[in-house]
Amino acid sequence: MPTKTATYSADALTVLEGLDAVRKRPGMYIGSTDHRGLMHCVWEIIDNAVDEALAGFCTNVTVTLLPDGSVEVTDNGRGIPVDVQKKSRLTGVELVMTKLHAGGKFGGGSYGAAGGLHGVGASVVNALSARLDIEVDREGRTWGMSFRRGVPGIFDGDGPEAPFTRKAGLLKRGTVPRTRTGTRIRFWPDPQIFTKDTTFDRNALWDRARQTAFLVPDISIHVADVRREHDHLDEVFRFKGGISEYVDFLADDEPVTGVIRLDGEGHFTEHVPVLDGKGHLATQDVERTCHVSVAMRWGTGYENVSRSFVNVIATPKGGTHVTGFERALTKTVNEQLRAQRVLRASEDSVTKDDIQEGLTTVVTVRLAEPQFEGQTKEVLGTPQVSGIVSRVVAKQLTEWFTKPPRGEKANAKAALEKVASAARARLAARQTRDVQRRKNALESSALPAKLADCRSNGTDNTELFIVEGDSALGTAKSARNSEFQALLPIRGKILNVQKASMADMLKNAECASILQVIGGGTGRSFDLEQVRYGKIILMTDADVDGAHIRCLLLTLIHRYMSPLLDAGRVFAAVPPLHRLEIIKPGSKNELRYTYSDDEMKRVVQEMEKKGLRIKDPIQRYKGLGEMDASQLRETTMDPTKRQLRRVTVSDASASNDVFKLLMGNEVAPRRGFIVEGSDELDREMLDV
Repeated sequence: MPTKTATYSADALTVLEGLDAVRKRPGMYIGSTDHRGLMHCVWEIIDNAVDEALAGFCTNVTVTLLPDGSVEVTDNGRGIPVDVQKKSRLTGVELVMTKLHAGGKFGGGSYGAAGGLHGVGASVVNALSARLDIEVDREGRTWGMSFRRGVPGIFDGDGPEAPFTRKAGLLKRGTVPRTRTGTRIRFWPDPQIFTKDTTFDRNALWDRARQTAFLVPDISIHVADVRREHDHLDEVFRFKGGISEYVDFLADDEPVTGVIRLDGEGHFTEHVPVLDGKGHLATQDVERTCHVSVAMRWGTGYENVSRSFVNVIATPKGGTHVTGFERALTKTVNEQLRAQRVLRASEDSVTKDDIQEGLTTVVTVRLAEPQFEGQTKEVLGTPQVSGIVSRVVAKQLTEWFTKPPRGEKANAKAALEKVASAARARLAARQTRDVQRRKNALESSALPAKLADCRSNGTDNTELFIVEGDSALGTAKSARNSEFQALLPIRGKILNVQKASMADMLKNAECASILQVIGGGTGRSFDLEQVRYGKIILMTDADVDGAHIRCLLLTLIHRYMSPLLDAGRVFAAVPPLHRLEIIKPGSKNELRYTYSDDEMKRVVQEMEKKGLRIKDPIQRYKGLGEMDASQLRETTMDPTKRQLRRVTVSDASASNDVFKLLMGNEVAPRRGFIVEGSDELDREMLDV
């Protein structure tokens, strides 16, 4: 039973003053106390510097990770004000570093559009730092101040463990040319707040710096990591192309269209409290301007890549600006599909997912005092932004489709064709998926008649052999273990899906049967848990035609069932190339199988050294059908004796380039590949 207290009075109530609230509940302000929260502190200081850049006063930002566990952020902006604020009687530096909800972004005219809007960023970082040093270059002087866990004072030495004396006020620390302005902030995270072994994430810092440089084309961001003596990393990010260049960076597939830029603005009235000249809040109608910039590009892939920002601050969970963009995009594309007769009258309208297949987008808006849902600023909440973004996107995207720029007319039509094809493929895939679920023996009629299924219903140990040709199928049926090994024959070379659309692929009998038997679906809808077999094994002849068929099958799997490769569930069988019968006088002849010409030559030489003779002629298998059932079982299908090569995709982007080169429509790159590699070809290796 819980212990009951005798009294409950006003004395039991506690009010957390100033920065104590931040230290008591840090997660409310930075999200967490692990590395994500730590990096959020860095973002808060960087965002303040970027706000100066957005206002037109800063061109360079430097972020340095230092060996003592601190981080320093330097900018050449105007510098935090150093004069005394009349109401609080504190200097501008001390005010913004020690008081919550203090700053120049609450309608005072200092910033038109800023990322740090709640006025808690710098003060929260200060509260959660074991030590924070700030220096401001302004009015020909360098002003400095230090804090320990949010309390101003003076450190007698370096680092957070140095002796500390409490002392308020800003100190003059030197002189600089009057033209030099800027702010330097260095802080050491407080180990009392952050979890043990939490450190600054280099990769996250680099990604954020690169992202910001894309979003603010006029800024140079210099990031350096000098924490480890032999592992220094130093890089400067500056991109004049802005978000157009960002889209090209994010997209990893081949383009269907060029980068489409949609820019505009809208106005709205907001009823908000505004500080008057005496520092009092008075509710007024304020005219706002929202600037919209969108960059987008359709590619040949299937994945959708989307990024959204408000005043350079990432909004990973979207918000009203993303809602407005998606609504306008869906409505406009459907209108153009009908107007340009790409979509038949009998066909249903396409969905948002159809349109966003292969689409890479960056959506940015800039406005004064946006309303975010929470201090972490992951969702934009200002309702008027949705309508403004919708109007800008609808108007300019319609114009792009109806009056495309020079050289983009064919691409605009290709984008609409891609969207329509995606919608048709989605419907075809749904129909296919309905019959792809594993059936029991009484329901197996839904599966292809040529499938020789296994008896086991599980997927842990089951294997599907995709076999080249009906002749090999007959031998494989006798060689397999029907308990867990299934066989699916294919007739020769299947469709080259690198050149075909998804709809054409689904219409192809061989491809459709493969998808149906494997049972996971296709493309974006592929579900690994629905796959009917634990291993997918490609069993083709050990010749050039067999290699070609294997490549076609892998192209199909790579484009439409890539999670199989990621999960390591695709294998290539390794049938032998030669059968050697070693004559042993007085005993039974020994059989040896070799898998290459070099291996065969080594075995022959080895036997000659031992004085053993090999029966002539040495059998060379031209195909799987030349083996009897026992040989095929022993060499290729018996899990205890066979060899399998696991097919994986370690770099999807690089592998996609290879598939495009070898199997795509472009002849010139493939011809160049053949010509360049011809000098390295050993003629004796040719299978003729």
